[in-house]
Parts: sequence; C-alpha cells; structure tokens
Amino acid sequence: MRRNYSSGAKWEDIVGYSRAVQVGNQLEVTGTVAVDAQGRLVGKGNFYEQTRFILEKVKKVIEDAGFTLDDVIRTRIFVTDISKWEEVGRAHREFFGSIKPATTILEVSALISPEFLVEIEVSAIRAD
Repeated sequence: MRRNYSSGAKWEDIVGYSRAVQVGNQLEVTGTVAVDAQGRLVGKGNFYEQTRFILEKVKKVIEDAGFTLDDVIRTRIFVTDISKWEEVGRAHREFFGSIKPATTILEVSALISPEFLVEIEVSAIRAD
C-alpha cells in the first residue's frame, strides 16, 4: 500500500513530488526547508531557527501519517555552511537527543533559494 502526503507547496506540482510517501510501515519525508504555510521564510539568516522550524514541520507530517519521532531511523541534513554544524546539531538534538537516528550533515553549494540555509530529509519505520 502506498500513500502520498501533500503539503500544498508550490514546488510539489512543479517538480512532481510529495511532502511524504508511506509504503507499508515505512515513511520517507522529502527535503524540507524553513517555509511556513503562507510561503514565508522562517529564521532568516539563522541556522538554528531554520533547523528547529524544519523539524517541527517534519514532526507534524510524521504524526499526521501515524508515526512518531521514535520511528525515525535516519535524518539527512544539507547546509550551505558546514561551519554552522553545531547550531544545526543543537536543534537536531532537541528533537532526537534520546532517539539518536543515523544522521548525516553535508555542506552543499546552494539550496533552491539563497535564503534557505538548511534542508532536511527524514526516514521512519514503524514497528507494526
């Protein structure tokens, strides 16, 4: 069984993707940036604030799909400045400090818009 979850973001139809895709007990959450429901940037210039907002957004889709943060097995974090890894890591720890999923932090040359400093993907598996 496959279920697609949409956020309504303009990019979903332009690129042809879903906010998240569930197949059975597995959930994949697409790369997520710090944009609110009205399409406004959250945390301009602030790696910590963008990461925190992204993880709140990811938590919501995970819970909407019937999963919890405890089901998260991997996070992939893309940053535009690797020297800010501690700010990003601090926000990540606030959500996953006791869960400790496998995590990768990578520096990339750019994200889809220069105002985005962080993008995060998440994989979750629910024990059924």
